[in-house]
Amino acid sequence: MKRLGSLVLAMAVALAFLPLAARADLNALTEAAKKEGELTWYVAHYTSEGAEDLGRGFTEMYGIKVNVVRTTAQVAYQRLLQDIKNNQTNCDVFSSTDLGHYARLKADGRLDKFVPENMSKISPVFQNFDPDGFFQTTAAGMVVITYNTNKVKAEDAPKKWEDLLDIKWKGKVSTGHPGFSGYVGTWVLSMKKLYGWQYFDKLEKNKPQIGRSINDTVTALNAGERQVAAGSDGSTLFSAARGNPLAVVYPSDGAVLIISPSAIMKGTKHPNAAKLFMEYLYTIEAAKISAKHFLIPLRPEVPSPPGAKPISEIKVIRPTVTEVEKGIPEVIEQWRDTFGN
Repeated sequence: MKRLGSLVLAMAVALAFLPLAARADLNALTEAAKKEGELTWYVAHYTSEGAEDLGRGFTEMYGIKVNVVRTTAQVAYQRLLQDIKNNQTNCDVFSSTDLGHYARLKADGRLDKFVPENMSKISPVFQNFDPDGFFQTTAAGMVVITYNTNKVKAEDAPKKWEDLLDIKWKGKVSTGHPGFSGYVGTWVLSMKKLYGWQYFDKLEKNKPQIGRSINDTVTALNAGERQVAAGSDGSTLFSAARGNPLAVVYPSDGAVLIISPSAIMKGTKHPNAAKLFMEYLYTIEAAKISAKHFLIPLRPEVPSPPGAKPISEIKVIRPTVTEVEKGIPEVIEQWRDTFGN
């Protein structure tokens, strides 16, 4: 009994000092990261303004420069593959909206395993997305129905995805392109899963305007070039908050939830800065910046952006990692066959 009591006491002491040990580790990581001085971030999660804002927040907090390279998901991935082909390590942290990118990079041994200490502080639904610890959820958003409120009354706006197929929207629909945008690729895959490819055969008859990034739909709606869209909740609400005539509808058949991970590239030039940046993406400060740009905040302490419904009140649909890995390359080819671009 005496030995058992001593063991229990020792465990209690060890547990009491765990937070101190974690802080000491983070302090050591911070000092090592400051010596490296910078990192390069390939990112597709946010608008250019949002990505720069997050990078600036990290620099203000730690004095470490973030070289932000913001593109669409597929462009970022092709750039990364070109780096790998040329034996270059330009990218330290890779943030894509296409889950399939991570499955392939992980399988090829291109990612460093790292589980941020701060991950335990984010909402449980976003934790431990990769059980092996090679990539982590660092942003989340949704593809919803969006519309120009000067052109469309709220009662007349589409209420479900199939409504976009109505002939009354011919020449009035905007979308992005799955060959460029991870958001759009996941939306296309989700619609195919719900309704079959005939959904897009019918949508093609309405002659949608097709941009690249899903954020191009915001430009099309604001300009009055199109009236309704399959758009991002975040960039649309952000634009609406600036006084533009935009609104969102959470479709009754399911908003498409986009889980956007980040990962540290193997062989990075700035491994400590990359790890510290991953830790930063889980801070309250980063969650506030995400909410400011109308993405879903990962920290439960930070409220949803103005005009956005909490995720708990929305019907969401989301393909699995395996479905995305296999399915998005397939739907990109089908898209090009159907829409000719």
